[in-house]
Amino acid sequence: MASFSPTGILARFIAALVLVMATYNPSGVSFFHWLTKTIEANTWSPFIVLVGLVLIIGWTVFVRATKRSLGLIGFILAVAFFGTLLWLVIDVGIVPASSTRVIAYLVEVLAAAILAVGMSWSHIRRRMSGQSDVDDISDD
Repeated sequence: MASFSPTGILARFIAALVLVMATYNPSGVSFFHWLTKTIEANTWSPFIVLVGLVLIIGWTVFVRATKRSLGLIGFILAVAFFGTLLWLVIDVGIVPASSTRVIAYLVEVLAAAILAVGMSWSHIRRRMSGQSDVDDISDD
């Protein structure tokens, strides 16, 4: 069984953040904006299709792993937890409610956090409880 550390969680978070930000971000430099311009100009290339497929593969890996690790209830609780954190940040005035750009970035960071927790949850639970998943057991 491979060891797991905070560095592993950070690596998963960074990978999830790259995936989320590459798909869409408010700066206008994302696959969403690139695809929108491509559709409007009707200037398709194999490169944009390849990037789109890579993003779909990335989302599939992260979402399936999150679904398997957290389950529906765990996913709902993670969204509720991180959503409430966002609400708290806005409510105490750290971020003004009128700052839609900052809120959009925060939502993306929180989405990446949910994906990273989902990718890491089996390791975290094993550390906390000593229990292993069926996928973790080997026939040595």
